Amino acid sequence: MQRSLLHLPIKRSAWALCTSKLAQITTLRSHASQASPDPEIYDVVVVGSGPVGLTLAAALGAARTTSHLKVALIEGMNLAPTRDWTPKPEYFANRIVSLIPSTVRLLKEIGAWKHIRQDRVQSYDGMQVWDGMTGARVEFDWNKLWGGKDSQTDTTIAHMVENVHLSHGLLKAIDQLALKPTLIDKTKVENIEYGQMTKEVDMRDWPIVTLSNGQKLAARLLIGADGGNSPVRAFAGIESRGWDYDRHSMVATFRIENDSMFQKFAYQRFLPSGPVAILPLPGNFANLAWSTTPEKVAHLKSLAPEDFVAMVNAAFRLSYTDIDYLHNLKSGVVEETKWRESVTEFPDAPQVPVRITEVLEGTRASFPLKMKHADKYVAERLALVGDAAHTIHPMAGQGLNSGIGDVYSLVKALSEGIMHGRDIGSSFTLEPYQAERYLPNNALLGFVDKLHTLYGFESGPLVPLRSLGVEIVNRDWFGLKRFLMSQAAKS
Repeated sequence: MQRSLLHLPIKRSAWALCTSKLAQITTLRSHASQASPDPEIYDVVVVGSGPVGLTLAAALGAARTTSHLKVALIEGMNLAPTRDWTPKPEYFANRIVSLIPSTVRLLKEIGAWKHIRQDRVQSYDGMQVWDGMTGARVEFDWNKLWGGKDSQTDTTIAHMVENVHLSHGLLKAIDQLALKPTLIDKTKVENIEYGQMTKEVDMRDWPIVTLSNGQKLAARLLIGADGGNSPVRAFAGIESRGWDYDRHSMVATFRIENDSMFQKFAYQRFLPSGPVAILPLPGNFANLAWSTTPEKVAHLKSLAPEDFVAMVNAAFRLSYTDIDYLHNLKSGVVEETKWRESVTEFPDAPQVPVRITEVLEGTRASFPLKMKHADKYVAERLALVGDAAHTIHPMAGQGLNSGIGDVYSLVKALSEGIMHGRDIGSSFTLEPYQAERYLPNNALLGFVDKLHTLYGFESGPLVPLRSLGVEIVNRDWFGLKRFLMSQAAKS
């Protein structure tokens, strides 16, 4: 059970020592400012303002033990469109995040969730997952497992929210902090190097961040939330090991048939070329995440809208042989799928998603898939969070949740360090974060990677064996299904 970051206990003796150190740092800031405006001293400098970086800045300001820290957040993009974001009626963006309940609890703690419009959030408590070659299926349905919802059991598996919507809510929460971080957007990191000894402070082990606007920031603690190609990680000389999957993820947003008679479920079918998933959105909308080869993604993006819609409907209903054939058609997919579906037996909703009727204009996009893991998450006066530390295949929908789990753990470690009067940039303060997060993240990366490999086989002895495994899980022998669902809903 996670403790609230906002209510971590403060030990009086440690707090007195911490207060003394804070007074010293405040004096150093003042002296540095009087002697030279270059560089400006910060307690924490965060590079990257994606959802993980923004969550970190909001959590530092919301947790009472870290709320006094002087924080800077650096972002190369313009944050104004995200801060001023206004949703379009009858439209959802194509980049959607799946937030598990523990992530939502943290967002509530730091004051971000109240800025999320609930009419644009879709929760679901059921999933249909099946093998595209054998049809072996596992149904994750909290209501069937627990005999219906009650006040004692939270049956939600995840909440679907637009990426831009989440970032908007986080920026609103940051704007309401008593001590706001310094947000420096439209500015890139040009260089990171160690500082020098001055009359006022020894900054020889402090990272000095030089920005594209000429500004320099000295960091007691530098945090990389700057993605898979992290400049902060490169500065620290930390290796990130892994591989490209030679797969791209195709995303799009759809209008679907009226599905008021069915529960909101998530659907995922494992094909040899990669999994295809439909995720629920409010009303008659849904989001696609289709992982397949770069060539097939290019083909999907080139199709006329009506042929693309037919192709996605076919991906959940036709055999892999049929789907592979359809990938060779440049046009006429609608007619071809109608004929092939007429001679193919497949289950009806809710075992397969209701039919897609329209792809929203401008929502078809793709990005390459990788699995990478940094050798370590911390160094002296430096920490990595989110994709800067680990990049995962999106099939499990855990990338952002893992990153926000990093945030919770790191802020907790910093709070504990402050309560014991430690320097927030010291290895003694940062190592508990590394110890708590590295192995669970590594296990998750390995599990998803092996799942990707396992379902890449079209034939051979592994195919019936994986189907047997799915059957065992679906029957909930030994409580496996309950265990997997409970683990998926918590960090």
